[in-house]
Amino acid sequence: MVLGQHPIASILRALACAIVLAAGGAASAAQPVPSPAYGGADYRLGTGDKVRVTVFGEADLSGEFQVDATGFLRLPMVGQVRAGGLTAHDLEGGIRAALADGYLNDPRVAVEITTYRPFYIVGEVMKPGEYPYANGMTAATAVAVAGGFTPKAVESVLYVRHQGENVEYRLAATDATVIRPGDVIRVESTAFWDVIDVLSPLAGVSALRYTVP
Repeated sequence: MVLGQHPIASILRALACAIVLAAGGAASAAQPVPSPAYGGADYRLGTGDKVRVTVFGEADLSGEFQVDATGFLRLPMVGQVRAGGLTAHDLEGGIRAALADGYLNDPRVAVEITTYRPFYIVGEVMKPGEYPYANGMTAATAVAVAGGFTPKAVESVLYVRHQGENVEYRLAATDATVIRPGDVIRVESTAFWDVIDVLSPLAGVSALRYTVP
């Protein structure tokens, strides 16, 4: 007798269906929370971001710089200037103060973000990994950049953890969900495939026990 004809196979299939239906009910009852708003002017700099610093009338002090792992920029003449956690406007003030402290009289400084830190996507996408961030990134475009969903993926929602936070937000996988630089996106597999993955080893054991040579 083969596994497909044995009562254990029917029990396993029934159990899988019951778990899938229960998970589906729970998923429909839980509503994705709104995506926290992301505003460019309020963007806080972090490790991996690149900025263009312009010190007017001082070409040697101007250039493009990257926020290092400690949250600092290394600038000509003044050395380290804190950037992590600051907006571009705040950073302008910090650089201006550093230059005015014994280097330049009334320095004029402008800071522009040129490259945002990357985002990360893991789980049930075709090409999980690290990707460059682009302005206007949404959940749908992030998934597309990663090659789209796998056949096992839950395509309606995903989970997002913002850099520096320990909380995952359950968000709709649409263009209405904004992705921030540094976000870690996780795409889950459907309850059906979760159950199959759990039961597959059991089914193999049952096949060994009940298959007649």
